[in-house]
Amino acid sequence: MDREKYHTKQRPLTLNRVWSTLFPNLSRPVFLIGAARSGTTFLGDCLAEVPELSYHFEPIATKAAARYVYEGLWNQAKAEWFYRTVYAWLMRLHADGDLRFVEKTPRNCCIIPFLSEAFPDAQFIHIIRDGRDAALSLSKKPWLAKSAADSGKYEPGGYPYGPYAQFWVEPARRKEFETTSDLRRCIWAWQRFTEEAIADTRDLPSDKLLEVRYESFGSDPTGEADRILNFLGIEDTNSRQPFKAAVSAFNPRLTEQWKRQLNEQQLAEIYEESEELLRQLHYL
Repeated sequence: MDREKYHTKQRPLTLNRVWSTLFPNLSRPVFLIGAARSGTTFLGDCLAEVPELSYHFEPIATKAAARYVYEGLWNQAKAEWFYRTVYAWLMRLHADGDLRFVEKTPRNCCIIPFLSEAFPDAQFIHIIRDGRDAALSLSKKPWLAKSAADSGKYEPGGYPYGPYAQFWVEPARRKEFETTSDLRRCIWAWQRFTEEAIADTRDLPSDKLLEVRYESFGSDPTGEADRILNFLGIEDTNSRQPFKAAVSAFNPRLTEQWKRQLNEQQLAEIYEESEELLRQLHYL
């Protein structure tokens, strides 16, 4: 289910590890959330370096299930059973049931109320990136591109590649979404995921939510790494160092690419859709 992306940890097969394979630890899970192309993959790969964490990259089963939760097609009990079953299975698959579960799936931005109720001791890390850069990066992928409409390809969550409205698009704007430009669709995605995450984490206490700015990995990698590790309660120096080393590999040239690659007309499209949120987040 996530074998290709899983970071296998080289560690001894202890009695506790074997026992935990039968009864995986799902207490205090960590959900890494953020819009697509906002740095969730980078930060997830960094978290995978922490020995105490079992990091899972967009499990197909829960990625596909998000729409059923969001649209209310599954009640809380059914959805909770499904997610807990999948997460436990993933921990068993990698014999990491004694570690702390971490999942990165952008669609989780849309189902935070469910996750908070299903896992009341969960922690959320919300990574936010300048929407202009996130949209630019997403526009280079085929997932929402008009040119991919007849490709016959599907993303792991079940949607075909192309300009098709997914569950998170406002019902009254579905036709507009499917007929606008690729770049407009991409900033639209950033807007929806980011505003959902902000709204649904607003009331979480500081020990349950950490907001991270993608750009901070370039301006203050050490400080940002310490903030994340402290939030997660990772104190062992031998556990902190691999994470810090991974964060320090951040490429600062990936910030403010919009200044070099977007023209005035493209920026006007972005601002028409998301100027207010960009200002709210102090990107304007």
